[in-house]
Amino acid sequence: MLSSPATYLDLPEPFWYRQSPEPVRDPHMLIWNEDLAKELGIAALPDAVWAGSETVPHSVPFAQAYAGHQFGHFTMLGDGRALVLGEHVTPGGDRVDVQLKGSGRTPFSRRGDGRAALEPMLREYLISEAMHALGVPTTRSLAVVTTGEPVMREQPLPGAVLTRIAGSHIRVGTFEYAAQLEGTEALRALLMYAIQRHAPHCASARSPALAFLKHCLHSQAALMAHWMSVGFVHGVMNTDNMALSGETIDYGPCAFMDHYDPDTVFSSIDTQGRYAYGNQPRIAHWNLAVLASALLPLLEGEKEAEARAVLDLYPERFQSAWRQKMAAKIGIEDAVEEDDGLIQSLLSRMQEENLDYTRTFLDLEQGIPDHLEDWADSWQKRVGSLGEARKRMQTVNPVIIPRNHKVESALHAAGGGDLQPFTDMLLAVRQPFDRSLLGSPYSEAPPPGTPRTVTFCGT
Repeated sequence: MLSSPATYLDLPEPFWYRQSPEPVRDPHMLIWNEDLAKELGIAALPDAVWAGSETVPHSVPFAQAYAGHQFGHFTMLGDGRALVLGEHVTPGGDRVDVQLKGSGRTPFSRRGDGRAALEPMLREYLISEAMHALGVPTTRSLAVVTTGEPVMREQPLPGAVLTRIAGSHIRVGTFEYAAQLEGTEALRALLMYAIQRHAPHCASARSPALAFLKHCLHSQAALMAHWMSVGFVHGVMNTDNMALSGETIDYGPCAFMDHYDPDTVFSSIDTQGRYAYGNQPRIAHWNLAVLASALLPLLEGEKEAEARAVLDLYPERFQSAWRQKMAAKIGIEDAVEEDDGLIQSLLSRMQEENLDYTRTFLDLEQGIPDHLEDWADSWQKRVGSLGEARKRMQTVNPVIIPRNHKVESALHAAGGGDLQPFTDMLLAVRQPFDRSLLGSPYSEAPPPGTPRTVTFCGT
């Protein structure tokens, strides 16, 4: 068994750069995640700490170096507006990163100011909490602190710093960086550290690199299936935004689909639809191939053949995970391959008739809509008792998702100084399966004619 670095700071120094946050004028805690803080065993330190204006005793803040394929094109990157304060061990023994976003310039900021505007930080807080409540693996948000300073984008905007909690911030792009610049021994050290953090069982495998690739493949296939089942569109699935913790990371131009359409795109920069809703599973497979390429120097024997054999497992693994998630949404307890046709025929009907994705499953719980009667004949034959099927559906089909028009309205209000719409929506998205919320404003599809939301990276 190969030895592993104890912390990220034990990796070779080019993986990280020691950097202190830049102090801000007037830090003020806007929102604090008390439940998460208790779970982590983290105390409510002064506001200035979470804004980066005061240091945490014994912490060594650092910015991470990484690379990435952005819309298919390789580039060198790094934390341009984020710093890891340190690794925290929870009362349960889990190790997590505590990171500040919007904490000032780093060696990777290029022409950026290293700061963040309030609304994008609140978006990450809201959507990550919604994803957690939906059961989707995700990074979490601990705090949002206003800085008392404007940030300049197209216009002056209120500034903020978000505290993000992640299983780690090791990305596919971190391995790309190591493979491109740091040599085999540095790549090996990164691999063993990633294995220690996320897949200890891989350390004793004949080929730890191959075992880790397979571990990442399984976790990403499961994550993609979960995203697809709730209608989530990440928006910017570059390899630097694929966390090897298996968590959803970076809530920039993300959104939830309203009416079902595999070509759904929200991001203002995804003009070719590379990261459209229906492309997400394929892009995850592509990103895994990039990871495999980075790991090739560490693979034994027939390197490319072995890596390709692992990658070839992805389509079946994703399809199986997707089948289980989607079959559960129509009340099927033990899905089999033959159920794919039933599921796909429902999705096709949704697309043809411009049906709301989330509401359609809720409507099937209440009764059989006229426009789905012929499909429902096959459905009833498959599930037998509709009553039992609908009970199962209630455990997996959300009443509440972060509806785009509601999200934008709440964020704009918060940016203007009124936090109440945001806190109201936050309370709702934390209860996604509560049937008593049916009929509430947060459960309703957008009114007919509402234009599709356009989302932005917030950088």
